[in-house]
Amino acid sequence: MPGSLEGRYVRLEVISGKNIQVPSGRIPAGIYISTNVDSRRRWKSTVRVLSSDNSVAWGDIVTLSTDASPRLSLEIRASFELGRMLGNGEVVGKLESSWDDLLDHGDEPFDLSFPPVDNVCPSLTLKAVFVGACGYDDGALFDSIVECEITRRTDAGHAQLADYVAGNGVSHLNDAVEDFQFVLDRCPVGHPDHAAALANIACARLEGYDRKDIEDVDFVIASFHDVIALRPQGHPDHILSLCHLAAVLGLLSIQQGSTTDPCEATRLYRELGTYLRSISAGDNVADHVFLACNALPTIGTDEDIQFRRIVLEFSPLGHHRRPIAFDRLSHALRARFMQRGSIDDLDESIQCCREFVSLAPKGCDNHSGALNTLGLFITERFEYQGKSHDLDEAISLHEEALCLRPVGHESRYSSLNNLGLALRARFGRCSGINDINRAISLYREALTLSPPGHPYRETTLNNLALALKTRHENLHGSEDLDLDEVIDLYRESLRLIQHHRPDRHRNIINLSSALCSRFTETQKNEDVEEAIDLCQESLAVLPPLHPDRHFGYLRLQEAYLSRYRILRNPADLSCAVENFRLASRHPTQGLPQRIIASIDWTVAVEEHDHESALEAYTTFFELLDSHLATRSSTTSRREAAAAFSYARTLPVDAASCALCHHNLPKAVELVEQGRGQQWSLASRLRTPIEDLELASPKLAHSFSEFSKHVSNPAQGSAAITDRAAADQAATEYRRLTEQWEAVVTEIRTTLPGFSQFLLPPSYKDLQAAASHGPVIILIASKYSCAALIVPTSGQPHHVPFSSLALADLEMLKNHFAKAIRHASGMGPKQPRTALRELLRRIWDVVMLPIVKVLHHDLELPHRSRIWLCPTAAFTSIPLHAANPFRKRADRSGMESCLEDLYICSYTPTLSALIRSRQMMKHHASPSFVAIGQGEPGAGQGEALLAVESELELVSKLVPATANPTTLSGPGATRAGALQALQSNTWVHLACHGKQDRGQPYNSHFAMRDQPLTLLDIMENDAPQAEFAFLSACHTAVGDEETPDEVIHLAAGLQFSGFKSVIGTLWVVDDDVARHVVEAFYEEMFKDLKEGDHEMDCTKAASALNHATYVVKKEVPLEQRIVFVHIGV
Repeated sequence: MPGSLEGRYVRLEVISGKNIQVPSGRIPAGIYISTNVDSRRRWKSTVRVLSSDNSVAWGDIVTLSTDASPRLSLEIRASFELGRMLGNGEVVGKLESSWDDLLDHGDEPFDLSFPPVDNVCPSLTLKAVFVGACGYDDGALFDSIVECEITRRTDAGHAQLADYVAGNGVSHLNDAVEDFQFVLDRCPVGHPDHAAALANIACARLEGYDRKDIEDVDFVIASFHDVIALRPQGHPDHILSLCHLAAVLGLLSIQQGSTTDPCEATRLYRELGTYLRSISAGDNVADHVFLACNALPTIGTDEDIQFRRIVLEFSPLGHHRRPIAFDRLSHALRARFMQRGSIDDLDESIQCCREFVSLAPKGCDNHSGALNTLGLFITERFEYQGKSHDLDEAISLHEEALCLRPVGHESRYSSLNNLGLALRARFGRCSGINDINRAISLYREALTLSPPGHPYRETTLNNLALALKTRHENLHGSEDLDLDEVIDLYRESLRLIQHHRPDRHRNIINLSSALCSRFTETQKNEDVEEAIDLCQESLAVLPPLHPDRHFGYLRLQEAYLSRYRILRNPADLSCAVENFRLASRHPTQGLPQRIIASIDWTVAVEEHDHESALEAYTTFFELLDSHLATRSSTTSRREAAAAFSYARTLPVDAASCALCHHNLPKAVELVEQGRGQQWSLASRLRTPIEDLELASPKLAHSFSEFSKHVSNPAQGSAAITDRAAADQAATEYRRLTEQWEAVVTEIRTTLPGFSQFLLPPSYKDLQAAASHGPVIILIASKYSCAALIVPTSGQPHHVPFSSLALADLEMLKNHFAKAIRHASGMGPKQPRTALRELLRRIWDVVMLPIVKVLHHDLELPHRSRIWLCPTAAFTSIPLHAANPFRKRADRSGMESCLEDLYICSYTPTLSALIRSRQMMKHHASPSFVAIGQGEPGAGQGEALLAVESELELVSKLVPATANPTTLSGPGATRAGALQALQSNTWVHLACHGKQDRGQPYNSHFAMRDQPLTLLDIMENDAPQAEFAFLSACHTAVGDEETPDEVIHLAAGLQFSGFKSVIGTLWVVDDDVARHVVEAFYEEMFKDLKEGDHEMDCTKAASALNHATYVVKKEVPLEQRIVFVHIGV
């Protein structure tokens, strides 16, 4: 720098500032820069509005003499008044710089950094050059350095409040209040600075109230009311004053569950929204107002959300306000979800949060905070809806956020807590010990980061206690647990939460549960009494439709049931049942939680033989049905059902319960309602509507159109990898299902005779399945094993299996599987002794008692049709092949077996049989296709050498009037086979069949290019189809995980439209199967006259019965009984 500074003048241009944050956290009216001109005067820049990206633009210029001081002192200050200023405001940053350093940049702008505020350094962009002479610029503002006591005490109050907010102790708050009170006393009513003085002390006390250091909030509210009265509409500080009052009322809403005056809070949010609409987005004051608005608490009212939408509307794409606008709207929507339980709110909240994540620069605190928040909201959606991909995504987000918050990061405790929540949720789903152990470890680390005095210590205490108790309960006590420690953690957590906090009830409910557990161990009555009182206290403060009332009811039943188990007072059991009922039916809680409550209800009432048992089972079936209906794809429905795998026996347990109560029609209804729910859901969308069209063509059309939309595979969201797109697809699917349900409701309520449309069928409705012969439902429950015979008319018949327990049946099932495997390795002439013994056992214990009822009670003629509807373990046993394998007592021959006496068919459910019969109305000219694939594509199995000869055989046996065609070799592709299934009424399939036990909807027939899966078949709507012969392995056996859903290839073909299907229970030997195939088709078409076009698929069961009889000498036992008939 040339020459001496003496007698020189410097023109200083204050261009802009960035990263400006007010230490106290107050929203400033504006920001200005000040510097001393000489020993008597101070220069102040123009007060400019702080933008929501924490930047300020000035462009102010001042000329300074270097003789006044060897160094330049600069201050950044926040003013809390746009109008007349009280004091000098709060210091944001203060810095001294030598003239040499300032002038070392020539004529170029340069940045000057100040000490950090909240770990971020404010900075000014300046320009400093020499000028020839002194002259003050137009518009410059000069104040005297000599200040009055009011100014000094006001500035001191701001400084003390900033120190308090920085965590330097409550004494600084007390000093700030004392300074501001001094100023207020000297600025009485009528004084021009009275409003500013009142606002200062009110803001200080509000900060103390928020941090639990001041209890009285009434003074704060009254003060802001007075401030608004002194700053009416049109006053430059009117809107900021409104924001102050809205802030305190919003804080009260969060901390006490309701505002002091909800009408006033509503009015304030509405008034602020109206004001925002009145200003231009480019208005100089806009950023100041938006900054204040975004700082307001999110309270989740309709007005709050509308207000946030307006803020977002005025934050267009690319605007710096847009990220925080999405964040605040997201929190407001989530707050309303927590109060009302509307999944639409939570979905939109997550959508907004995704936008915030995408807009927050990676690596900054906003980004890690956005990830943490998004993960929390998605975890909450998992708990409400139970979708596993939500949980996977939530854990991934929390892991990422935690990596961005290493040891020492001020928000690490939050990520530790939220990751722990997600891991605990996954433990609840998957029972992985590593998840719950890690969650506990995370909570313990979070507790070390939340020492006494930390504002969120109570949250971590509650989380840790809950995780410890969860691990103990789910691992059946294998982990040592000191319940006293858990209870102490809960009590400390409650002690730290203010009594009016709206979320306090959660900690109360958790403490209640821990007290119940200790009561069960120690039987100290005071524990259960306190538990009951605590639950009633939590319910008393919650509105009638608050989602968390569900948990209050659930813990209250736990307390009553715990006491009943010890004291055996029937009143306690009645209270427990009533709270089970309330918890299961609470409409604003998510369906998974309500389903779990209903399952626990069934267990409790079975244990204690309570009269509400049938109601409990019915409630479970209704809730599970509603839950599965929310899933947009077949596979996601199965996944949703599998999440309650421990409840898979409830259909048969319900039927057993009804049998115990001697209510046989109810037993039929319950087993039907509980079994095959996934088929039932899919079938509703293909319900025949001929009768509906006659009653109301308009509603029939609406129902048909919405059914198509809802069943459209493209609606599924599970396969979409982009989670935001998947969320949108799920929301759209929910909208469609709501419209579909509205049409169904209109049909039930407006059309005579349709009040039960698509509701679970009554016994009278179900009896239609027995119109051509009795249906025998075989119940396999841990409570009892029995058969229910549904006759063509009259009441059901109960056939108890008194000598057969479920464990015996499971053993029989396993022995059958072993015997079949063993037989497959034997020579054709070797005796199947083990298999014969098992079939004799089934005859003696199961089928003989049934046959006696059919013969003596129903007087059913020999060779009549009967249908078997097995459940649970019965589905894996070849019931149709039951055989005494004994000579008659008179030595005149062998005793008759089941297939000698009756023509046996199977049906997955009664409704499936009824539906197939209803679809018999659709009759088309017969067309027969034989599909074979002996050389399947890679990975689908070895070559099948007998396929081509089997196809030739079938072609010769099928009459020409059926227009038989063959699809084989290169033409037998997935697409080709699908087309053939769609366009033909009769089908013969010869190929590899594979039952996928892990994911049964992936079960398939092997084709040349790709597998033809069960899902493909289900999506193939073929109402004209009649008959299918599946000459392939494993086509009529379901998966062991959900046997009562009967998910297999034969059932899929029946669902798609084929009324009569022949399938297989295990591996088929190609060389011997052709004997059965030949005998079957010869019998099937033997009476068909030349030129006769009438091919009757209802003869298939009789033809199969005949075929398996006539091939006894050529075909081993296990290969004769492998074939079963399903359908009409």
